[in-house]
Amino acid sequence: MSGEFLNIGLSREKIAREAATLLYSGIEKEYKQAKLKAAKTFRSKFLPTNLEVAIELDKIAEENEGSTRQERLVQMRKEALRLMKLLEAYNPLLIGSVWRGTICHKSDIDIIVHHDEPDDIIRILAQNDFKTVQSEWMTVTKKGKEKASFHIYSESPSKEKIEIIVRCSEEFSRNEKCEIYGDTIKGLKLHELEKLFTKDATKRFLPL
Repeated sequence: MSGEFLNIGLSREKIAREAATLLYSGIEKEYKQAKLKAAKTFRSKFLPTNLEVAIELDKIAEENEGSTRQERLVQMRKEALRLMKLLEAYNPLLIGSVWRGTICHKSDIDIIVHHDEPDDIIRILAQNDFKTVQSEWMTVTKKGKEKASFHIYSESPSKEKIEIIVRCSEEFSRNEKCEIYGDTIKGLKLHELEKLFTKDATKRFLPL
């Protein structure tokens, strides 16, 4: 029996590594599809958790990018800080891999703002030389309730890719659970990100 559990563990680890490789290379963009494809490769019915895949993805990024990864993280957080200052009136919150400190070569900057007129955000971006590449409304259903948000895909003057999620003002205090790490998405507010640069600009925010 112990040998069977060991084989299952090794299988999950291999599948997690393969799924992470698919995500890192850009062959797959979603965790679910990457895990299913990886399991099919190994002809296994066992799927790793999102957390297991995320851990392997972090390892792959470190192996391939080394010290340049930390340097880029600092630059991306500086870019996020600049943008958050421009959007200060809309309670910006830095989330995603730039908040976590787990970026890889294809990471973008993810920021949530709260405002009822998304066009105002696009206007501010244009006034400050941020290029809007695409924008769209997206609706997700959670616990039987539909939630709509406006997504702005932008590019900074330094060519960093940015996704701004515009939510209505009444959702300001809304908490979300991270589907990858399982914790609450706290993110970094503007003053918290500013403070980070006075202490440890490469600090990681992981529930591990």
